Amino acid sequence: MIIEEAKEVLRKEAESIMNLTEKIGPEFERMVETILSSTGRVVVAGIGKSGLICRKIVATLTSTGTNAMFLHPVEAMHGDLGMVVKKDVFIAISNSGETGELNILLPSIKELGCSMIAFTGNTRSTMAELCDIVIDTGVEQEACPLGLAPTCSTTAQLAMGDALAVVLINKKHFKESDFKRSHPGGALGQRLSCMAKEIMDQDSTPPTIPSGATMTEAIEVMEAFKLGAVLIIGQDNTLTGIITDGDVRHCIAKGMLNFDTLTVEQVMTHEPFTIAPDALLFDALNIMEKHEITALPVTDQEKQLRGILHLHDILGKGAFKFNGA
Repeated sequence: MIIEEAKEVLRKEAESIMNLTEKIGPEFERMVETILSSTGRVVVAGIGKSGLICRKIVATLTSTGTNAMFLHPVEAMHGDLGMVVKKDVFIAISNSGETGELNILLPSIKELGCSMIAFTGNTRSTMAELCDIVIDTGVEQEACPLGLAPTCSTTAQLAMGDALAVVLINKKHFKESDFKRSHPGGALGQRLSCMAKEIMDQDSTPPTIPSGATMTEAIEVMEAFKLGAVLIIGQDNTLTGIITDGDVRHCIAKGMLNFDTLTVEQVMTHEPFTIAPDALLFDALNIMEKHEITALPVTDQEKQLRGILHLHDILGKGAFKFNGA
């Protein structure tokens, strides 16, 4: 019963979006041309649930090359209207078109001389009559069984906003490079799509020590490389284990202090987690986060050591915390 109810909600919302395709006409083209010809911003206003949709539409427009801002209707009547100028394009969003807090603002917007657009489910509403262009976002019914909570109607508003943003992307010839400039955080995603071998320093020697070495020798190597780990290798350069600074602390806690005679085999993690040279950094990061480790050996199919990846190599020092800790 629960699953069927959830599916029914999704079906109704999907139908609401599909029905919008029959509503798009010359008014949509006029809206796009109006925005393209404007030298001002796109100011989007709404209240309540529609106000939240307004904020998302603004965020999408802003990140895809269209200067936009959200205007709260109540705050506008108490001074924020001063941020709106004649060259701006004003979009009002209300399903009923009779939202009092929004409609009381519209005459002032008209007096400023802004081009005015309405997203509404009631094309004969007060809001529609006050605006120059009316975009029909009406739905047959809400998914809410009481018909009260905005569900299908806000989904339709959001979808129409996305349609506007995408058309503007194409009309403005907005490129991937433009998107990256406004999303510097996206550089991390781009970096995680690199392969391990592209990040690790293949010319440098990783911190290694041969099998049979003492813990004193292992700690000396760890201190020299300052990566918090040392890799134990066999005579054929095969990775046999790893010792981290955490392992050293565990030795001390257990009273295993005879580092001059304690061998690395007695402390190391046998068969440690590894990553292939051609694996994505995204996969390496997932392994590190899942197992809460900061160093990951890079090995080929024959378990030959090719290098080491440290968390700092991927994200930068101090940029990552496990599980939000």
